[in-house]
Amino acid sequence: MNLLLIRLIIFVILFLAGFKLYRLYREWRLEQERRDDLPGERQMVRCAWCQVHVPEDEALRDKRTEAWFCCSAHRDRFLQEHDPEA
Repeated sequence: MNLLLIRLIIFVILFLAGFKLYRLYREWRLEQERRDDLPGERQMVRCAWCQVHVPEDEALRDKRTEAWFCCSAHRDRFLQEHDPEA
């Protein structure tokens, strides 16, 4: 009887330790996924007109001047004043 009780206690302790390790691993993986999704790790570019930094995937690029812009209005104003063909 005593041996059965000792085995049961050891089994419960091992089960709880394994469960705790699984929860720690799961929290670590979620933290890694959140860290990978942070917007601060994206490439930033500067608008040629207003000098504001915007993420590259949200910015507009003019192929003739190779300049980046935060919006189409700034691109149009920049090209009016700095027309490379003029």
